[in-house]
Amino acid sequence: MHIVDAFADDVFKGNPAGVVPLEAWLSEELMQKIATENNQSETAFFVKQGKGYHIRWFTPEHEIDLCGHATLASGFIINRYVEPGATHIHFTTEQAGILEVICEGNLFTLDFPSRMPKPCDPPKELLASLGISGAVEILKSRDYFVVVKDEDQLLSLDPDFMLMKKLDTIGVVVTAKGKIAEVVSRCFYPGMGIQEDPVTGSAHCNIIPYWAEKLGKKKFFAKQLSKRGGDIWCELKGDRVLMSGKAVEYMKGNVFIAAHVTKAVDTVSA
Repeated sequence: MHIVDAFADDVFKGNPAGVVPLEAWLSEELMQKIATENNQSETAFFVKQGKGYHIRWFTPEHEIDLCGHATLASGFIINRYVEPGATHIHFTTEQAGILEVICEGNLFTLDFPSRMPKPCDPPKELLASLGISGAVEILKSRDYFVVVKDEDQLLSLDPDFMLMKKLDTIGVVVTAKGKIAEVVSRCFYPGMGIQEDPVTGSAHCNIIPYWAEKLGKKKFFAKQLSKRGGDIWCELKGDRVLMSGKAVEYMKGNVFIAAHVTKAVDTVSA
């Protein structure tokens, strides 16, 4: 198993992800237990499939449909250890279609589906959970997508996570035009056991098409303003989004699970 800091050029920055290369799938229950034990925002598991890999992602509480930083981290590990020097790494998924990581030196680019958020009728608890009385715009994709007036308001958010957890989405993406970058954001996922996510690739599947339209440009630089922070070079390319960033390995090691534990977990899963 590896821990990789994604969208970062040094350790203790970006978003840490667990990466577990497998020769064959473990049970879903066992993968969930490993992800819970890791207590990272996501742990990715992948298995070789044809010329590429099938990938799945687990938060400490649930499997998730799409995760950017753990896919970038998985591409990094494949490029460094599994297929050293690989430049185009293909992943198949259950719900997000085909994904790709393009490796160019120390830069890793995710090729993901664009998910333009749509206007919605938000619950009153949404803005209350963010501690604000109004927003420039409120939209929805997988997550609620809230546009606030500026970077200062974004930084001042002090969410009520207990209230946010009651919403009918797994998370809330909040974004604005930036000062230190063209676009800035913060992302909250208490419904998945994550209060504030350090850097969120899947959120940029919404952020990139939205701001490409608003800014009138297909390429821009974005920063996620969590405590750890993260840098993302963004591009809208038709119905796909490209997200580029760096990655640094923090840890590698072995997971030891006794046979009787594996058997007990599989029995419970059955």
